[in-house]
Amino acid sequence: MTTRPIDKVRDRIAATIGTWGRGTTLDEMRDGFATLVSGGRRPVCLAADAGGIPAVWFGQGDGVVFYCHGGGYQMGSIASHGALMADIAAASGTRVLGFDYRLAPEHRFPAALEDAVAVYRWLLDRGTDPARIAFAGDSAGAGLAMATMLQARDTGLPLPAAAAFLSPWIDMEARAETYDSRAELDPLTQRFKVQMMVRTYMSRDGDPSVPLASPVNGDLAGLPPMLVHVGDHETVLGDTLLLRTRAAAAGVKVETVIWDEMIHHFQVFPELPEARASIEQIGNWLKARIG
Repeated sequence: MTTRPIDKVRDRIAATIGTWGRGTTLDEMRDGFATLVSGGRRPVCLAADAGGIPAVWFGQGDGVVFYCHGGGYQMGSIASHGALMADIAAASGTRVLGFDYRLAPEHRFPAALEDAVAVYRWLLDRGTDPARIAFAGDSAGAGLAMATMLQARDTGLPLPAAAAFLSPWIDMEARAETYDSRAELDPLTQRFKVQMMVRTYMSRDGDPSVPLASPVNGDLAGLPPMLVHVGDHETVLGDTLLLRTRAAAAGVKVETVIWDEMIHHFQVFPELPEARASIEQIGNWLKARIG
């Protein structure tokens, strides 16, 4: 019997995550995560200093995609997500700006948000037209990108023209029933793991319900149109459904595409036909708005 691509991906995830235990250091987890997500790909990029924050450019074009990488606010980097950012740049015909924000537990909330807002200010200060900017991010990076939009709006910064999110984790309270119904299907984001990441990011005394941590709880009025691609086998699927409901109530358009049998941020696995199709669709959507 032929093994399906998604089953091979699941095996690859298990070969990495399944080796982690009490003796695994955070640096070892970060290295393993980077190898898993990047697949060893190192695309061509142009280094930049975004006001003291390490950043890189991928691709060419007039439009700019401001990209926040995922990793639960504890892992992830330009190195881990560079291949995904390069793929989005190629599909959209835009430049993608990625950056290394500070990670927990060394730097807890709101350090990542402070860095994201600083990079966005840097981008605007360079004269970039916000009408040619889109925000994007995967998993925790989607939450960070959305929180950055809320903070930008509330501090008088212009908002981008659009936002595209991949498997967004935007509710740190983990309230959705999909944390239960998809628990055995999702190899990455069970509720107990999410709760551990929340404690690490927010500290034990932090409030995960605050909108700059769980942006789905924020006032969404005035935010730009959004596109969300998420897998049907993801525990965080409920985050997207909640966003769609609350955005509609605030008069904000959110287009959602739910991919059958796909898992958390499946787009980082280019061996999946669905991953390639999703990135192509996201690229075309971005191109129509800023490209």
